[in-house]
Amino acid sequence: MRVGVVAIFICIIPLMVFAQQSPAAKSPNPTPEEKRANKPEKSQRVLGVLPQFGVTNVKNPTPLTPKQKFRLFYKSAFDPAEFTIVGLQAGISQAQDSFPEYGQGAAGYGKRYGAALTDEVSSGFFTNYVYPALLHEDPRYYRLGKGSFKHRLGYALSQEFISHKDAGGRTFAWSNALGAVTAGSISNAYYPEADRGFELTMSRAGISLLYGSLGGLEDEFWPDIYQRIRHHRKRSSVPGDQTEK
Repeated sequence: MRVGVVAIFICIIPLMVFAQQSPAAKSPNPTPEEKRANKPEKSQRVLGVLPQFGVTNVKNPTPLTPKQKFRLFYKSAFDPAEFTIVGLQAGISQAQDSFPEYGQGAAGYGKRYGAALTDEVSSGFFTNYVYPALLHEDPRYYRLGKGSFKHRLGYALSQEFISHKDAGGRTFAWSNALGAVTAGSISNAYYPEADRGFELTMSRAGISLLYGSLGGLEDEFWPDIYQRIRHHRKRSSVPGDQTEK
């Protein structure tokens, strides 16, 4: 019942946000730079499976409209790969007997799966859509793609706490911070009673931000890793000089 209430809540908020947003004015004669910034980027996936829809390689992309922010949330939260990842998380949680009040067996696994899936959906809903739309922040990760490894490492880890504004410039990533706390608060509605409360809510929010910061490493460096893998495969596919033993 409580999870159902949360689902209804998530369905109602988009209408509230859309009602507060005015459509962005479009230039009748866009410049070449605007055309490049508006050009859709190809869907990015790690290993061809894990989605990276919220990563942009464009240095000055056109700000996302509220509708586009909602689409980003929806594509990321309900991608088939996410259901598999949630299933693995629930399996690990059951093996470790986390949230023992859920019990074991199929029923316990179902409860853990439902809780993990609701965590993922609510977190993405608030950090990728609701707060970015209300606060005019861009939820995407702006990939640096160049510079020293040390500089890019620090940049990647810090982007969970730095956000690009729709009007230009940067600000503290309130969307990520508020989204983590909001999602953590909502989880009190469906976690066992022993796993609720203010301290646990803030702990879950902190862990969420930590994972988000570490996720920046994947967003920043995966294309480099992929290029190295491709280069290695190409070199391996070229027949080299062979000597008879």
